[in-house]
Amino acid sequence: MRQRPLVPQLLTTILLAVLASAMWAAWLGWDQQYDVHPDGSSTGPYEAWQVIGLVLTLLAPAYWAASRRDFAAAVLGITAGLTVAAFYDWSDDGSGLYVIGATLVMMGSLAATAAVSTAIAFLKQDRRDR
Repeated sequence: MRQRPLVPQLLTTILLAVLASAMWAAWLGWDQQYDVHPDGSSTGPYEAWQVIGLVLTLLAPAYWAASRRDFAAAVLGITAGLTVAAFYDWSDDGSGLYVIGATLVMMGSLAATAAVSTAIAFLKQDRRDR
């Protein structure tokens, strides 16, 4: 298997990181208010549809990169973009727990993009074998 030059892979990784951060801002960055319920409990600041929208929107760039066999760029770029966006978005939290949250975003997005990229590669390879 022939390896691609490092510069295009690096540019793809940076492009995906910027795109993932921009999508975080578009889907989640504007909603900063917690919802307080009549019983005193609070939820938020994000609604489920916002997170689902972010995930579904990120499938397109993940598919694009994985179908080009840029697995590392897909996984590292999207993970880095989401992690940086979460860290920046939550960094005004005085308790310091935002670091744990950003770490969980990193681990979750790393696992999810790796699984999606692997599935895409498997499906693309299966089609090529036919």
